[in-house]
Order: sequence, then C-alpha cells, then structure tokens
Amino acid sequence: MASNSGPTSSSAPRWVGVAFWVWPLVASLCFVAGVLLWAYRADQLEQQLRRDTMIADALSAEAQLRAQLDAEKDALARLAAELKQAPRSSQSLLAANEVTQGLRRHWISVTWLDANRRIVAQVPPGLSDAGGPGISSHLSAPLGDGLLVVRYSVSQLLRKGAPWWLVRKYELQLIDSSEQVLASVDDLAVGPELAGHESYRVAVGGGLPGAYLGLYLREAALPFWRTLPLVLIAGFLALMALATYFLRRQMLRITAAELAWRTDAGWRRAMEDSALVGLRARDAHGRILYVNRTFCDMVGLEAEALVGLTPPMPYWPANAIEEVMVRHQRNLAGQAPREGYEAVWRHRDGHLLDVMVFESPLIDAQGQQSGWMGSIIDITERKQLQAREHHRAQAMDQQARLTTLGEVASALAHQLNQPLTAIMGYNAGLQRMLGQSDNASPTVMSALQQQGQQAAEAGKIVRRIREFLTRRSPQREACDLSQLARHACELLSRDLSNLHIQVLWSVPENLPFVDADPVLMEQVVINLVRNAADALATQPGKRHIRVVLASYGPGSLRLTIEDNGPGLQGRTVEEICAPFYSTKSSGMGMGLAICRSVVEAHHGSMQAGVSEWGGAQISLTLPLAAEAVLAA
Repeated sequence: MASNSGPTSSSAPRWVGVAFWVWPLVASLCFVAGVLLWAYRADQLEQQLRRDTMIADALSAEAQLRAQLDAEKDALARLAAELKQAPRSSQSLLAANEVTQGLRRHWISVTWLDANRRIVAQVPPGLSDAGGPGISSHLSAPLGDGLLVVRYSVSQLLRKGAPWWLVRKYELQLIDSSEQVLASVDDLAVGPELAGHESYRVAVGGGLPGAYLGLYLREAALPFWRTLPLVLIAGFLALMALATYFLRRQMLRITAAELAWRTDAGWRRAMEDSALVGLRARDAHGRILYVNRTFCDMVGLEAEALVGLTPPMPYWPANAIEEVMVRHQRNLAGQAPREGYEAVWRHRDGHLLDVMVFESPLIDAQGQQSGWMGSIIDITERKQLQAREHHRAQAMDQQARLTTLGEVASALAHQLNQPLTAIMGYNAGLQRMLGQSDNASPTVMSALQQQGQQAAEAGKIVRRIREFLTRRSPQREACDLSQLARHACELLSRDLSNLHIQVLWSVPENLPFVDADPVLMEQVVINLVRNAADALATQPGKRHIRVVLASYGPGSLRLTIEDNGPGLQGRTVEEICAPFYSTKSSGMGMGLAICRSVVEAHHGSMQAGVSEWGGAQISLTLPLAAEAVLAA
C-alpha cells in the first residue's frame, strides 16, 4: 500500500542543475562581446573622424602658410618698387622701411643684384633679429635690370604662420620629397616618440616647390583595447570569473546537499514505511498532510484517499462521530494529553480497533507551529491481552481468596478438632454413667447416642477438611524475582490505573535468581501490591508505589514494596501479620499472615517499616538459587 512520502523529487535532468552556474558567465561573455563590438566600431568611427579632422587642419595650415608666402612676396614687391628710384647702396637698403620690418619678421638677408647677378648692395645677417636654426629659402623680385633677393628662415615662417591651437595639437614640419626635414616648429626632427603617431602630409607649392607640410599628432591615440572602458570590462570579466567560481562551488555544495537530502529522505521513507507505528501529519485545520504505510494498513485505506481529507474521517466510528469531533477540536487546540489517549477506529472492512494516539506540535522551517504530528499504535491485541490478564487476575484473586478461606478453614479445623474430641469423650462418659444406672431414661440415652453420632460425624468432616486443605511443600525452582514482580504488577495494572497510581522501579540489571515457588511468590507480590493500592485509594495528591530489588548479604535477595500512603502507624510486622488482623472494614485479616507463612516456608523472612515518603514499607528476603550461590 503506497504512502505519501513528502515532497517528490524533481524529474529534470541532473546536468541542468549542475550546469546552471554556467549561464551567468555565458550571459556576461555575450554582454562583453557586444560591448567590445560597440567599442571597436566606435574606435573605427573615432579614427575616421580624427583622420578627417587632421586632413582639414593640414589643408588649413597649408593655406595659411601659402598666405604668409604671398604676403612676403607682396612685401618684396613693395620693396622693389621703393628701391627703383634709390641709389644702389647698402644705405638705401637699410633706409627702406620694408627691409627693417622684414628683418624683424623672418628675413635673414636682402641682396641687391645687378644684371650680371653681381652684388650691388646687401644687408648682412647680423643686422637681423629674425635669425635662427633651420634651412632657409629665398624670394626674388626684378628691380630694374637687376634682381632683389630676400633670404628668409623657413622655420620662422612656419612657426609664425601656424596658429597656436594647431601647434599645441600637432607637430608641424616641412619635408621635401626625400624625407629631409626642411623646417619644424620645434626645430627638431620627428622623434621616436612621435614616429608611430598618426600623421598627414600635404604639398605646399608656391614659394616652396617640392615641399610638403606634415602634421603629427602629439598625443598618440590609444587602441580601443587599452582604453578605460576596456579596462573596466576586463575587471568585470575577472570578477565574473571569480563569481562564477564561487557560484559553481556553491552549486556543487547544493547539489551534494540535495543528494544527501534525497538519500536521507529515502532512508526516512524506508524507516517510516517499515515502522510499526502509524504516522499522521495534519495542518492547523485538521487536514491530513501525510500518512505512512503502517497508518494506511491500520485503517485499510490508500494514502491517496487519505491525504487532503478534512474531518470527519472515514476511519471514525459512525456511532461516535460527535464525540470524536469534540476530542478532535480539543486536540487541535493543543489540549491533547501528553501521555497520549486511547481511541477506537474503524477499519475499512468494518471491524473496530483500539489505538493509542500521541500528538506533538509540527514545527516548520521558520520555527512556527503549522500543525500536529500524530504517532498511532494499534493496541487491539494488547487490550485483548490485558482483558485476558484481567480475567486471569480476577481468577487468581478468587483463588487467593479461596486460599485465604482454606487457611481459615484449616485453622478452624485445627481449632475445632479438640473441642469435638472432648465433646465425644464427654458424651461417651455420660452414656457409660447413665448405662450403669437403673433409672436411666431411654429418651435421654437415645439423645446421647444421637449426639455422639453427630459429634463423630462432625469430627470426620473436620478431619476430611483438614486433610483436603493440608498444603503440599512449595515446589521451589530458580526463578527471576524481578520478572515475577513485573508480571504481578501487570496483572494489577488496570486497578492501579483506575486509582491513578504510578509504579516506580528500582531494579538493577543481572540480578541473581532466587530459590522459590514462582506461583506462590507471585501471589505474595500481588497481595502486597494490592494492600499498598488499597492504602492509597483515599490518599489525595500523587500516588506512588515503588518496587525495589537489591542483593542482601552474600546469599539472599531482598524485595521491597513501599508507598506514600498513610503508613503502618507504628505497627510491627508481627502485628500486621497476625491472623485475622486487618485495618480494612471488609478484610478477613489473613492475607499478610499467609504471605508471611509462604515466605517463611521458603526459608525467608519478612520485615515492615516506614518508607522515605512516610508510607508503609514491606520487605521480604529470599535465599538465592544454588546456581547463583555457586556463581557468586
């Protein structure tokens, strides 16, 4: 019969749970790939934009440089027009305003040549403050039949012709077709630190034929993989790899824990299904959440038919639904007896069974009570056994009473034997005396004869009773006194339970056996326990009986039965064991006398005293069996 065994295991493939940790890493890699693609395209666009900007700047710088050259040509043409009427001498050149301004700009020298290209006049370079390193170039203009030549510094022309923002952004150089540097803003060739930088060249033309204007970016453009976003992405990937490692480790731990949980759940289901105790879980409203196999076998219903049911339950007796419902509401309110309670259930086939139910709170993972867990034991056979034992106890009690009556009858027979003998003797003597007399009345003699016959008949009856009640010697054997005591208490368990008496045990393990008649000793224990129970019947508060077994000396074992009742009130063992002495209104006073006689017949002794609770304490000492003595 199947049972509901809690949460069902997942049917998904195991690799799905194990590889779950990979998906965040895969998603991160896809994201990074997208970012890298975007960064690459953005870098390409930025390079193209930077290239276009550089071309535009180069064309602008070249235009400004040509404008400077055109301005110098115009200045030279004005100088030629000014010197056309002046005498050919160096003083005329120095007196010219254009020469002074040109030398202050970037002219190095001014030479006046005649038709034969001989120097007529010349302004030496030392008179100019526009000198400087670098290659120089010249401009010429016709002057009459001669020629006016101006040599100027290309570097100064380039430096003054380039705007400041362009110089700050680029390194500007004039280069010829053979890669020779003609002029530079920094007066230096392009260094190795700028060799790999982005550059662009444009032909100058005009006054500088064959020259090119080169622009070199002062700040090299970093490739996109060396930019800050890519560094951040690399850090992100490193963190994701680390997180993935920890996630994988955690997933492996969770998988191992889940595997262990499934194993434990399998063990738990196996144990619950193999247990002889029925298990039932209910929520706060009484709905059944779980039952094991034993519970299903107990009521004859499948787990699928039980789980989810709400009261009334199909295994409740039909004639006691209201009573069981009241008890059910009491149990859900937390008023179920801690020691459990008995109930009667109905099997599916209709037969009734007695069960013992123990309820305990069902606590969830948050520590909150979510319902009740019940443990159910089928006590039908035990109840039947108790009923049989009860009948047996009643029979044995009747037998004990008959034994007590036999003791009384034996004592009466012993006591009546002598008076009957005396009566018969007196009757015989009286008949002889009257028979010797002549005036004896026949009526009297007849009465005396009948009296003698009746007395003789009474004597015969007494002797028969005495012979019938004469007890045989105890049939002794090696027996376990603790087992006898427990069996005796089990026979009286119903009476003790009705009186709410708790039996306490103080019995060490591996006690030696005693030499005794088990039937008689069991009757002795029953009598002593019953006397203690009768003494506690009217005792208020808690009621206790304690059975103590302990070794007494080298060859004896002592059994002590004590209670917390009113006690013996100073009476000795001789007083309480005296025949016909009883503290009970309906007692015959022979029980303890018989117990003492039985103990003494076993070569033991009986003592009486006060227990530590203030009640009565009866002890009996019995000799050990021969095997136990030899073993000791």
